Amino acid sequence: MYVRKEAVLSSQIEGTQSSLQDVLAAEAKILSPDQPKDVNEVVNYVDAMNYGIERLKELPVSVRLVREIHERLLKGVRGYHLTPGELRKTQNWIGPGGSTIRDAVFVPPPPHEVPAKLAQLEAFIHKDTTLPLLVKIGMVHAQFESIHPFLDGNGRVGRLLITFLLCEQAVLTKPVLYLSHFFKKNRQEYYERLQAVRDTGAWESWLMFFLKGVEEVSVEATHTAREIIAMREVHRMEIVEKFGRAAGNGHRVLEYLYANPIVSVGDVKARTGTTYPAANNLVGKLVEAGILREFTGQARNRKFIYDPYIKLFYPDGT
Repeated sequence: MYVRKEAVLSSQIEGTQSSLQDVLAAEAKILSPDQPKDVNEVVNYVDAMNYGIERLKELPVSVRLVREIHERLLKGVRGYHLTPGELRKTQNWIGPGGSTIRDAVFVPPPPHEVPAKLAQLEAFIHKDTTLPLLVKIGMVHAQFESIHPFLDGNGRVGRLLITFLLCEQAVLTKPVLYLSHFFKKNRQEYYERLQAVRDTGAWESWLMFFLKGVEEVSVEATHTAREIIAMREVHRMEIVEKFGRAAGNGHRVLEYLYANPIVSVGDVKARTGTTYPAANNLVGKLVEAGILREFTGQARNRKFIYDPYIKLFYPDGT
């Protein structure tokens, strides 16, 4: 869920409209005419994050990894025609919609310089320095965004890079820092601080902004983790006290819900290895306990959502 939240927020910075609920519904293959068309962009982000974390076991943070991530990020979605996984061969620029290179806010390096710039950045990432790690990561993010090596998706890849570096250095054992929450909340300042680095070399103000974001989101993520643990214990006790012989299977389903918060009776049947009537009865008990809620309103192909868990990540329902 931390990964999904980061995916939603990072994508919203780039203009997507999909919410956490939309992403969960898409993952559960729930089709709706009201589903935002850009939801697959966020689903791709989740896939790219999980792929990258797994890939770090055999490949360090590198240009190669960045290109692989970019390819997964744009696969089959907006920007798919802009050479996913390939460094740009043409000039790009940053500015308001419809702006030309003449009135751009910022023009990144010409394409023939991009490979060398990225090679220098990769060398800096793996060079031993006395810089505190978070300062170094803040510098890497700003520099990556300034190189702008792809025709699309640079912001999202650059924010993924923050998480990959934190995980590679074992500062995080899991990708639980949704820093895009801070960037989205302060989007204009985020862009202005990055631009000030390019215009005047204002590294200190950018790094103070970046570190403030890390601090705020770390506190929030830790608070959410504590709430998850407390809620899980409450629900475990509820199952022990009220589910009788079905308590064992109730616990199996509860643990499954933390990775898959939308389920069907068929999913519960597969998870517990029971009959369909037994799985249906178990789902009924979970609904009665307030753990699950049926949200499709259908008589058949019903889907159930772990509402209390979802609301810990989006208490305002967005």
